[in-house]
Amino acid sequence: MTQQKGVQIYRGLKDVYFDTTEASFIDGSIGKLLYRGYNIHDLAEKSTFEEVIYLLLYGKLPTRAELNELDRTLRASREIPPEVVQVIRLVKNAHPMDVLRTAVSALSAYDPDVNDFSKEATIRKGLRLTAQAPTIVAYHDRIRKGLEPVPPNPRLNHAANFLWMLFGKEPDPEEARLLDVDFILHAEHGSNASAFAARVTASTMSDLHSAVVSGIATLKGPLHGGAAEAVMHMVKEVADPERAKAWAAEHLARGERIMGFGHRVYKAEDPRARHLRERSRWLGEKKGQPQWFQILQRFENEVMAPYRAKGIYVNVDFYAGSIYYLLGIPEDLFIPIFAMGRIPGWTLQVLEQWRDNILIRPLLLYTGPMDLPYIPLEERERATQKAAS
Repeated sequence: MTQQKGVQIYRGLKDVYFDTTEASFIDGSIGKLLYRGYNIHDLAEKSTFEEVIYLLLYGKLPTRAELNELDRTLRASREIPPEVVQVIRLVKNAHPMDVLRTAVSALSAYDPDVNDFSKEATIRKGLRLTAQAPTIVAYHDRIRKGLEPVPPNPRLNHAANFLWMLFGKEPDPEEARLLDVDFILHAEHGSNASAFAARVTASTMSDLHSAVVSGIATLKGPLHGGAAEAVMHMVKEVADPERAKAWAAEHLARGERIMGFGHRVYKAEDPRARHLRERSRWLGEKKGQPQWFQILQRFENEVMAPYRAKGIYVNVDFYAGSIYYLLGIPEDLFIPIFAMGRIPGWTLQVLEQWRDNILIRPLLLYTGPMDLPYIPLEERERATQKAAS
């Protein structure tokens, strides 16, 4: 047994502060979220994803000229090199998150700023990756279906262009706005698992592409980014609002979780959820499929209502999956959409890490045996043979 005594272990680094940040503020006890000091409720209802990108990367709301310049930069940066398209074709049968991770890694070979760690170059790379990620995801989805990729449309904003590339037709502006709001809600969220992974990578002075790849790889895990997809699977299995309570009772009795509820930080309702709840209802009615929202409401207001006393409320993913599904987006693209919205936040986390960098290197408390005598292989074999005879 180790002789280390008096060591306090914080499993999962829960409630541990390892640095300061100006990126976002979270008060989980009251469900409050700020980006750079601005309330998420104001940003979701009054802003655009492009404006939020500027806010996160530059630390202030843009003037109209500044916003127009950023928008032009994003629109001009959407194309990906043909060599990266070929990489997508080679790995087309992989999960979309694996393809996104691989393609982002490949993009580093074609980025002129890849080894420039200045703030200015990092922002340029973050903007390029933000613009290119939707292209990767949309191109892959079409390629795996035997369709030709649809090139980016410079007339459309970020969210609308993604739907254009995915489906090959100009989207309904109201539906594009739904995705725009979703990107805003997912843009930044403190030291979550993927942001922490990106910062660990950045702390080694590896490049931004490597840090974003780390974020994508971490986000793929079902305990971080997979809830929206899992919620939609659940809702489709229930199928009828009248079955929700019985279905939940059966699964809870087996010790299974109801996905889309609870959050590591929030002990009140996730403030992002309210902006997707009403939009899920509206889109379901518009598409003639109100049953999905009705099922979600049964889970929130009947099945899981008693758990609010324990601090378990809906999170941002609970209603997101129904919106993606009603937009016609394949379920295995739900996590890549999360990643597409989070790239500005990962970029900001890397910028903050490099501002006063220190290698992130926590400790593990050793609990294994100590000072064992080494026995040569020949002696171990003789002992084994003797024991067997």
